[in-house]
Order: sequence, then C-alpha cells, then structure tokens
Amino acid sequence: MSETNRHWVLTDRPKGGNFNEVLDLREEAAPEPGEGEYRVRTIYLSLDPTNAVWMQYDTYLPAVPLNSTMRGLVLGVVDKSNHPKVKVGDIVSGMGRWADYLITNGEGMGKVPRLPGLPLLSYLGPLGMTGATAYFGLLDIGRPKEGETVVVSAAAGAVGSLVGQIAELKGCRAVGIAGSDEKCAWLTDELGFDAAINYKASGWRKALRAAVPNGIDIYFENVGGEITEAALDLLNLKGRIPFCGAISQYNATQPAPGPRNLSVLVSKRARMEGFLVLDYTPRMGELYTEMGPWVAEGRIKWRVDLDQGLENTLTSFAKLFNGGNRGKLAVQVSPEP
Repeated sequence: MSETNRHWVLTDRPKGGNFNEVLDLREEAAPEPGEGEYRVRTIYLSLDPTNAVWMQYDTYLPAVPLNSTMRGLVLGVVDKSNHPKVKVGDIVSGMGRWADYLITNGEGMGKVPRLPGLPLLSYLGPLGMTGATAYFGLLDIGRPKEGETVVVSAAAGAVGSLVGQIAELKGCRAVGIAGSDEKCAWLTDELGFDAAINYKASGWRKALRAAVPNGIDIYFENVGGEITEAALDLLNLKGRIPFCGAISQYNATQPAPGPRNLSVLVSKRARMEGFLVLDYTPRMGELYTEMGPWVAEGRIKWRVDLDQGLENTLTSFAKLFNGGNRGKLAVQVSPEP
C-alpha cells in the first residue's frame, strides 16, 4: 500500500447515532516511528459498540478528543521498528486507531502468539478481546456450575455468540436472545444453543419464560432496557449478572426508563457486576490455553462479518445498531502478510 495514511477524524460528538455527520476520512503522510517506537500497518479493524461510547463521553477511557483520529482495536503487522523487542513482520494486536497506520511504543499493544492451525482472523474474534470478554465475563463473573441455565442477550453478536457456546462446554443450558428468526436459527442450529428467543416477535416474554423452566442462574447482560427487566423477573436465588454493556442505550437521546425492577437483586440475593475486558489483558495466556484448543477442534464456532476497505468503515459500523451483523464485525484495511 502507499505511504499515505488515511484516518477517520472525529469532528463532533454524535447524537442519536449520526456517525456519518461527525466522522471525516482524511489523508496525510504516513507517520514514522521515533526512538523506542514501531509502526503498525492495520490489517483488521475491530468495530465494537463501545466505539460509540468513546465518541460521546468519558468512561473508563477519556472520550476521543475532537479533531483527532478515532480510537479502535486493531490487528496488524509491524512494518517499521525502532523498538528493541519488536521486529518487522511481528503480528500485534491492541488499542489503535481507525487508520492505515499507527505509531506506538508498545503500550496497549501485544504480540499475537499464532497458535498452529488457526487463521489470523481468529485473534480478532474468539482469541482476541471479543473472546476474552465472553470467556472471563462468563467464567470469572458468572461462575457457572454444571446444570445451570445461562441466558445471554445480543446472543448473535460477537460476544454473545461465544458466551452461549462456552456455557454449553461448561455443562450449562444456554438460551440466547436475538433480533430475528434467522439469527435465532443460527444460534440453535449451528452454534448449539438450547433455545433462542426473538425479542422482536409478539409474545417473546412468554417464550423466554417457557425456555427457562428452571429460571435463570446467569444472565449475561449486553443490551439493557426491557430485555433486562424480563430477565430479572426470571432470576433465581443467588443469580449472577455479568454486566458487559447496554447497547440499546448507547445512541439514546433521552435517559433510558429502566430496568424498573432492580429490587429483584435484593429479594433474590443476586449479584450484578460490571467488568472491563482490558482488566484481563495480563491473563490472555489463560484464554489461549483453553479457548485455543476449543477453536482449533471446532468446538467453538465463530464468524466474522468482514467488510472491505477503511473507506467503508461507517457503513459497516452502522450494522452494530441496526442488527445487520452476525458474530464479530470488522473491516479489512490491508492484506495479510
């Protein structure tokens, strides 16, 4: 590719999901690494709901400054290096930018181990931050026990589709909530979920109740709103809720009305705990050790909805909020080496 660096610049705070109006694709000369730095050519750009949050306000990370390049997770190859521990050709992944190239001193970026027989793209999906979110969120926060019932919202998304499969591998009953009959069929027919509920269908609350005859032991929270309310009503004594996100509220222009039944946590002596996958970065070796063989053996099925071209990032990004993707969503920016 040329030595030009295309990059998406955030020009204003989005309101109601108007990302096309606040992000501008610009070009500049490709940056050069200084002493102790290296340059990464982006191969794959991860698109995640949290990107929308980073555009709007401070959270666990400061909001992306206006008139600067948009932040995002990337998987790329080192093409220039002045770093003593990083060489040209190394494959790395971590916090980067919506750009062709980025310069880093290695903070927030790590080498990809490349386990035998696994495609590079798997390190953006089940063996990347997406897989770590599902794995550590369910196992560390949810603490599933064999025979328990696990319900996951946004189950056809990147994280949710893995959560249900990990639950099955741990001997649990997995029930997914998704937004179409096609997605629900994918969950049950291909991924092995025990049941899947289309929350856009009439009578979905009744269908959810029927799908969990023994109640819900673990509810993996991805969406917020009325789906959360329905799950809370079915929560068992000592239930656990790993709180991953609330995508239904990220682009809201008015405060969300609920859930209105959080008092269930008291009567059920249940626990809801938020978590950040970045906290688990030092434990990625655990993910590779257990998830790696599952992926290699086909016991974990995964899918990447992959679009082509950095210039098409916003068209792809919209899929996160209109239900247009199944599995992990990403853009290929440049060829694999």
